Amino acid sequence: MPKKIRDKVKDLLNSKEENASVIVKGWVRTKRDSKGGFSFLEINDGSCLAGFQVVADHTLPSYQAVASQLHTGSCVAVTGKLVASQGKGQQWEVHSSEIELYGSADAEKYPLQKKRHSFEFLREIAHLRPRTNTLGAVMRVRNRLSHSIHNFFQDRGFLYLNTPVITASDCEGAGEMFQVTTLDMDRLPLNNGKTDYSQDFFGKRTGLTVSGQLEGEIYAMALSDVYTFGPTFRAENSNTSRHLAEFWMVEPEMAFYDLDDDMDLAEQFLKFLMKDVMENCQQDMEFFNQRIDKTILQTLTDIVECEFERIHYSDAIHLLEKSGESFVYSVEWGCNLQSEHERYLSEKVFKKPVIIYNYPEEIKPFYMKLNEDKETVRAMDVLLPKLGEIIGGSQREDDLDKLTARMKEKEMDPEEYWWYLDLRRYGSAPHSGFGLGFERLVQFVTGMENIRDVIPFPRTPKHAEF
Repeated sequence: MPKKIRDKVKDLLNSKEENASVIVKGWVRTKRDSKGGFSFLEINDGSCLAGFQVVADHTLPSYQAVASQLHTGSCVAVTGKLVASQGKGQQWEVHSSEIELYGSADAEKYPLQKKRHSFEFLREIAHLRPRTNTLGAVMRVRNRLSHSIHNFFQDRGFLYLNTPVITASDCEGAGEMFQVTTLDMDRLPLNNGKTDYSQDFFGKRTGLTVSGQLEGEIYAMALSDVYTFGPTFRAENSNTSRHLAEFWMVEPEMAFYDLDDDMDLAEQFLKFLMKDVMENCQQDMEFFNQRIDKTILQTLTDIVECEFERIHYSDAIHLLEKSGESFVYSVEWGCNLQSEHERYLSEKVFKKPVIIYNYPEEIKPFYMKLNEDKETVRAMDVLLPKLGEIIGGSQREDDLDKLTARMKEKEMDPEEYWWYLDLRRYGSAPHSGFGLGFERLVQFVTGMENIRDVIPFPRTPKHAEF
């Protein structure tokens, strides 16, 4: 039953009050008429998966006044007596004494009828899809995971940091930023044939952030342990079930952490979140286990109880090369591991989460710390069965000269990152961090196939509705 009603029932039972009067408010999921002169209404207020049964006598004046409008989707307030239910499927029900109609829903036009709808169709009506069982369950699990993320870091003394959404720095150096401007696109100011951004709102070219990491490092170098949790953006033209143009990232940054510390924290983090959601979203997780992925609860339990495998990138490449598998993407030292490679390692070789570390320098961003071999950097990725990469992190380069040299090698202008270099110039310290895509976490935990179904309003190429 909805949480608000459940709490009311608990209070009434504690007071031992019989036939107590309650008010149930919510949306009608179903209406079933009985030949005995009454109707059964299933009401749900969205606070949990299960609805609450209301018994409405047809002789009730307030029922007669609204009966023709009590369809799926209508919103009502029902006053009545809370009694033990004689039917199956629920312990309690309300025998109504008054029904007030807040808002009707046309039975012929309301898109959400009592049947299964495809997720593709539901994306077209994103303003109504939260009323479905699946999307309601997704959002409650998403909410719990968000709560758990803050709990994990707050309990460990991390400070929550709000980093800018608008920035002039491209953290990943890939150029996939959404530009932010107030310039008139039809009358761009020019200087030597190029757009003159000095006349723009910020006086320079700016975009939506792809990561809060660089700003997070600033505060880690003063406050030791911080984390960011906010929206990030990638102008990547990718129409897959794993990519969004707007998504949320969790990015902790820790002073005095090396790569081993970073990997330890990432493992503890994932286990904490999965254990917490199974304990606090039992009804919704049972729903996902029955309707979406019948193995999801066992998968999460296995992750919580196992010790993650840790393997050097070179050893991972060796395992893939001798696997005999027909991969779509070829494997050789220096390549970026694809999802098929990551899943092979986590699902077939180790059959549990895997952390791959010490990646080739040339395929990783400029800020990762160079190893003594000068060919690899202290980077790590956490791979999960059924998904692949869930976390990417590294020990950051804390040597000024090495960092400057790497930026030049990657054709970046050090002067544009003068403030970032100052962190190495004044009191540099070893530090590490990682990033977790929140929607990928929600997708994994719920077993949902498409990442567009685990965010309230998906932003993808050619799609920015609602």
